[in-house]
Amino acid sequence: MALTTEPALDALVEALRRLPGVGLKSAQRMAFHLLQHDRDGAQRIAGALQSAVKNIRHCERCHTFTEGPLCSICLAPQRDARLLCVVETPADLAALERTGSYRGLYFVLMGHLSPLDGVGVHDIGLRQLLDRAGDGVVDEVIVATNFTAEGEATAHVIAEALRARGLRVTQLARGVPAGSELEYVDLSTIAHALVERR
Repeated sequence: MALTTEPALDALVEALRRLPGVGLKSAQRMAFHLLQHDRDGAQRIAGALQSAVKNIRHCERCHTFTEGPLCSICLAPQRDARLLCVVETPADLAALERTGSYRGLYFVLMGHLSPLDGVGVHDIGLRQLLDRAGDGVVDEVIVATNFTAEGEATAHVIAEALRARGLRVTQLARGVPAGSELEYVDLSTIAHALVERR
């Protein structure tokens, strides 16, 4: 179905709709803004996307995004190779890096287990993770999957597989957020906070 009488504009709107959380109206608003007020910005976005698609690939060691065979984190000699943090996505890795509190290395799963969507252990690179964690250097694997049902299931499968190989496995602590009132915190978070109390 054509949105306008202009095929190029329709194609732009449809392309913008591929972004997560962007519906038809938001995509139209973005397209109209770029074409009417910021054609230079549109050119920069187009160029940056083309360059990223052409040059960005997965790190051969941790699977995050990089322009070279290995990412800058895997290449950094000051990182603690004894610590390996397992995350679901490059965005999760970036969030942990922004904290400035973790100095180890990473393994990015590029997703989580989701049997209903046909995503199994082979799709998240469990074999590569086991090989990476069993390299004889890693002392501790920190499982930092998201606190969703899929993330929890993924964490459980990973932790069991790593422990079966004699590796030390820890998980991110869960608890009540600072500044929150208990009556407004979800029950799962309260339950985890009680179990993880110190």
